[in-house]
Amino acid sequence: MNHDFLWRSTCRLPERGRIGIFNRSYYEEVLVVRVHPEILASQRLSEELRDDKSFWKERYRSIVDLERHLFHNSTRTIKIFLHLSKEEQRKRFLERIDEPDKNWKFSLADIHERTFWKQYVAAYEECLSATSTHHAPWYVVPLMTRKMPD
Repeated sequence: MNHDFLWRSTCRLPERGRIGIFNRSYYEEVLVVRVHPEILASQRLSEELRDDKSFWKERYRSIVDLERHLFHNSTRTIKIFLHLSKEEQRKRFLERIDEPDKNWKFSLADIHERTFWKQYVAAYEECLSATSTHHAPWYVVPLMTRKMPD
């Protein structure tokens, strides 16, 4: 919490010519935090800044600017959003409960977060629209529904 929201990821960027894979990264700060703005209170930001109507647009701008900077310094950013429908997520949660070897993947917190589905969809739509650029586009991959075994 002593650093800005981009710091955690940028300090772990791979050197040029290497591949790095981030699961979530700074995008959580415009997705999870967008749905749960109370998290901002622990980030040592002034209340005035947190309440600013342009707060989220500024965060998107910071992300776009960082990814543009990386592009102009020979680092390519490839962003993939694996889209899961609400129904498919439900099936996968049930599978995690029903199959003992998948129980470790299940958490009651997942059920609680599912109650925010509509807010997450809105946050994702706004984020992807605001941060998909020619130098760092988003690739949305729909995950197909798997048939549950009989």
